[in-house]
Amino acid sequence: MPVRNKCCEQWLHGKFKGCGYKVTTGRQAILDILHKANKHLSAEDIYLKVHNIYPAAGLTTVYRTLEILEKMGMIYKFDFGDGRARYELSEGEKGENHHHHLVCTNCNQVVDYTDFIDKEVKLLKETERELSKKYNFSINNHLIQFYGLCEKCKSK
Repeated sequence: MPVRNKCCEQWLHGKFKGCGYKVTTGRQAILDILHKANKHLSAEDIYLKVHNIYPAAGLTTVYRTLEILEKMGMIYKFDFGDGRARYELSEGEKGENHHHHLVCTNCNQVVDYTDFIDKEVKLLKETERELSKKYNFSINNHLIQFYGLCEKCKSK
């Protein structure tokens, strides 16, 4: 089992305890896999990786844990149009892991878009402010996905 640093371990246990859950070996293994992932993983992808580390964890454990982590706000669940839910951590080591996605509708490539320019940030903040006012709704986050063709598919 990968060893977390003490600070991260305390944060994780505090987060679970605060929501009424225990940190089990299986849950910790799933979080470790999501932490190390360099792409958006499906439940089946996570299961195959967890099973190598912790063979006692079944696919049902993975699905239940993902549901709990999503309810707790620790992960995001995405549908990129390929019929499979994908997951990623909502926070990284440096805090919030906010980004948008560019999804190729031909090859299903997903690009994490993080290099926002000032004009984009200003537009999104203004949009959130106006929507909040219009619908008397307190917005605390947003998820944006852009669909189209990647450079490779566009040139075909």
